[in-house]
Parts: sequence; structure tokens; C-alpha cells
Amino acid sequence: MSTQASSNPSIQRLGRIGVWSSELRYGDPGARAAAAAELDALGYGALWVPGGIGGPVLDDIRVLLDAAPRAAAATGIINIWKHEPAEIGAWWRELPAALKARTMLGLGVSHGPLVGADYGKPLATMTAYLDGLDAAGVPSEARCLAALAPKMLDLSRDRTAGTHPYLVPPEHTAVARERVGPNALVAPEQGVILETDPAKAREIGRQAIKVYLSLPNYLNNWRRLGYSEEDVTTFSDRMHDAVFAWGTPQKIAERVKAHFDAGADHVCLQVLRGATGADPSMPMPEWKALAEALI
Repeated sequence: MSTQASSNPSIQRLGRIGVWSSELRYGDPGARAAAAAELDALGYGALWVPGGIGGPVLDDIRVLLDAAPRAAAATGIINIWKHEPAEIGAWWRELPAALKARTMLGLGVSHGPLVGADYGKPLATMTAYLDGLDAAGVPSEARCLAALAPKMLDLSRDRTAGTHPYLVPPEHTAVARERVGPNALVAPEQGVILETDPAKAREIGRQAIKVYLSLPNYLNNWRRLGYSEEDVTTFSDRMHDAVFAWGTPQKIAERVKAHFDAGADHVCLQVLRGATGADPSMPMPEWKALAEALI
């Protein structure tokens, strides 16, 4: 299914290709601003940063908004257990109108093993949180959900701009598009590894995925897509190559096209480097190479 034109203004605010980057949140402040400006100049439509561990994520995306004159800044995601709706609303009300038009607040319900005993039913918890955002004046078109399962996808369609799923292959993009309909946002994150050696690429990917393999939301999503128990529990080569795109920029562009063909409006690329994943420097060479292939 190819992407169709939509009246959803949130789709226009993000553009087609974005960057998803922990470096843009946790790197040196000066380097973050400089990188945001350069990514904007390269033509990336949105700059996404993680927010799952909490902290001043709203201040961090303001840095990006101020540094990049055209690109949107987005959270991938705000952990709703770490931030109250009133906090989000107060920040939103202080944001200048021109910057509100370039902001996307991705929201996620996190995972039971991370939250602990307080973890409630995800759908009910997120519904109540969206009620709080409504009361705080945060508009639905400026927010999206990290929705994987069918009922959360329904909620993303009904109460937000749409969905920003993480660690998903194009098969999930097709499922999401079918579920949310033609007008809601579908903006998957795609992990990419600019390495042509299969063994090296898969080692990088497996190091990056380790922290997620204890989180049932991701594993259950892969099972729903038809991957075998062995694929899921061992993160097999098949599973790895479904979740992560690797190789030349042109090969990665083929994966991005597969997401668009499946119904994505926007794809944001997370560059994975090295076996440790601990390099805080900006992967600007990789971002430039991907821009040449995709923008």
C-alpha cells in the first residue's frame, strides 16, 4: 500500500525522512545544536529524541527547535510514567506558536518490567493520560502514540495524530496503516547500520537490541507479525534483518521504500554504530550519506 495524500496536518509537519537520535539529546549541548542545524540544512524533516528514562526531555527538544529553523522536533517517546499531563501542558502553553507548529510529542506507556508494580493496564492508563492532555490544552494533532498492538493503534487514531512505532519491520507498518486508516500518521522508527559485512552488522544490531529483549511489548509484537518463537527469543538473523536495515545507503533506502510502500508517511532513521553503542559523538558522516540516498 503506498502513501496517500492526507489532510492530517501532523503529516506535513514532519516531512518524509527524519532522524531518531540519542546523541541529539545526550551529546554535548553545543554539538547537539550544531548537528540540528546541519541536519535541517540537509533536508531532514524531523529530529526525534528518546525520552523513556524521563528527565528534561521537553527542554532538550526546545534546544533542537531553536537550532533548526525548519525541521520539526519530536519525542520518541515521552514516558507517561515520568511526566504528568499538567507538566506537558504548562510547557506547551509557553511555547511560541511558530514552534508549536514544528513540535510532535510522541507518547509511550513504557513496559511492565521497567515500571514495576504500579504498571496499570496500558490502554486504560494511556486513555486517562490523553484525557489529562486534553484538559491541559495539548492538541491531538501535536501528539502521537508508540502504538504496537491493535487497540493501542485504535487509540492513536482516535485521540492523536497517529502512531510512532519502534523496532518494527515494514510488515508492522502495513498492519498499522490498515488499522488506523488512510488519514492518521504512521511514522515508524527504523534502525540502520551502515556496514556491509553481515557478521559485523549483526553484531552491532544484537548489541543494540539486548536491552529490549526483556521487554514483552516488543517480543509480543514480533510474534503477532508471524515470527517464530525461536526467531524472537534468539533474535535470529531473520529477526535481526527484519528489525534493522544494514548495508550501503542504497540498501537502506530500499528498506525505507518498503515502509513507504506499506503505508508510512514518515520514517525516522536511527544510526547504530559499534558493538557498544556508547559513542556520544554525532554520526554526521552517516547522516550525510543517508541524506544523499534518501532526500
